[in-house]
Amino acid sequence: MRHRSAAALAACALLLTGCSTTPSAEGADGRIKLAMLQPPRSGLTPFSDDAFKLSRWSTAETLVTLDADGNAQPGLATGWRRISDHAWEFTVRQGVTFHDGSALTAAAVTNTLTRATTASPKPRILDGVELTAEAVGENVVVTTGTPDPLVPQRLSSPQLAILAESAYRADGKVDPVGTGTGPFELVAVDGTTTATLDRYDGYWGRKAEAAGIDVSFVPDGTARAAAIRGGEAHIAEAVPVSQAALLDPATITEVPMPRTNTLYLNTKSGPFRDQGLRAAAREAVDADEIVRGVYESRADVARGLLGPALPWAAAGRVPLADRTRAADPKGTAITLATFSDRAELPEVASVLQQQLEDAGFTVTQVVREYAHIEEDALAGAFDAFILSRATVLDSGDPVAYLQSDFTCAGSFNLAQLCDGDVDAAVRTAAATEAGDQRRAAILAAEAAVLRTDAAIPMLHERVIQGDATSVVDSAKDPRERTLITSATRLR
Repeated sequence: MRHRSAAALAACALLLTGCSTTPSAEGADGRIKLAMLQPPRSGLTPFSDDAFKLSRWSTAETLVTLDADGNAQPGLATGWRRISDHAWEFTVRQGVTFHDGSALTAAAVTNTLTRATTASPKPRILDGVELTAEAVGENVVVTTGTPDPLVPQRLSSPQLAILAESAYRADGKVDPVGTGTGPFELVAVDGTTTATLDRYDGYWGRKAEAAGIDVSFVPDGTARAAAIRGGEAHIAEAVPVSQAALLDPATITEVPMPRTNTLYLNTKSGPFRDQGLRAAAREAVDADEIVRGVYESRADVARGLLGPALPWAAAGRVPLADRTRAADPKGTAITLATFSDRAELPEVASVLQQQLEDAGFTVTQVVREYAHIEEDALAGAFDAFILSRATVLDSGDPVAYLQSDFTCAGSFNLAQLCDGDVDAAVRTAAATEAGDQRRAAILAAEAAVLRTDAAIPMLHERVIQGDATSVVDSAKDPRERTLITSATRLR
């Protein structure tokens, strides 16, 4: 019956047929109807980005969780300590059962972590990391090839969710159905169409308020918005900006994302080798105009590379003094590029082109699909490139982003930047223990990047979540790790 209900939801949302069932009627059984943006891409294996679906459904859990500031908090591990430069010991929570009835043990944890290190491809959080896990009594010892102050934060990644041994098949595939530890048990998946979860009454923590979750995958943003407006869904992910104004304001929430829309300037070749011209571009950018015109004021003007999704950044940031003085462009010709996959970026490019031309540059615009422009962008083929970029990755820490985008050896260095002060600041941040000192070091590295004018942060994006007025306590998570929790329910 639940399968037919979920399938009906998908049909209503996709076809916009105006099904007569309202959320209050559909929710009479206490089940939450959820319309999600992307269908599973890898069969819901936790070693892929599908892991974030399992996390948002509260069916798979990790040893460690993160608080709003990115600090490590207990999850399936009740505590941990560093026992050497290379090794950490985690205490496994007792009294936890997997949905298949087996017990959470140190051996089960070790099994998951070991399989993650040998998966192909490996979970993103383990890129470049040599990691081993060993069960020692009721504890698990995690050892890394080099000293790593972020091991607890790494183990918070949904891609390292702990599943029962029955989840792992001989052919290397992972089946999360009935093998998690969360308050909801995944009981069925219908390909890329629907998924069904039931409350798990044997949960070790707070029991779920809702009876279950009926998930439909609805890639079309207009259809997801219509599902909230027409009453076919209780919660909808990622409502497009263009649809938000059509919804009752009481049904939408704008959540700041750790994602920054940035103008990268090529510091290695072309006109922007001159920092005076980079400063002229910086002064030409009117981010307020972009936020108002392109994002309909549903974004935040950037004050740095790190935005309001990281509250400590604004609190600890010190305004830069003695910025490089802007030179007169005098008609300098530049190429400004971006990609068309994100609908707002070509619009941003058009506004920016006008702003730069008003400042005295001569601008040629290049827009292609991302797959056809990334190679040229990374090779430095353009003078300027607009990118919407995530600033924290799976560990909840921005250092990996700063390393990849702004250091001499960075793998995603669109600005072609190689600056000794930047490299030194990023190295210091990477070596600093988690906590206030690390956050201060990160902001020092951000300041070092901004002083070069190699990157001009323009705005921080928000995601718009739709919730029917009958929904209580859905999560509004900037990292998109949680959505429906034990506390989420219908009135």
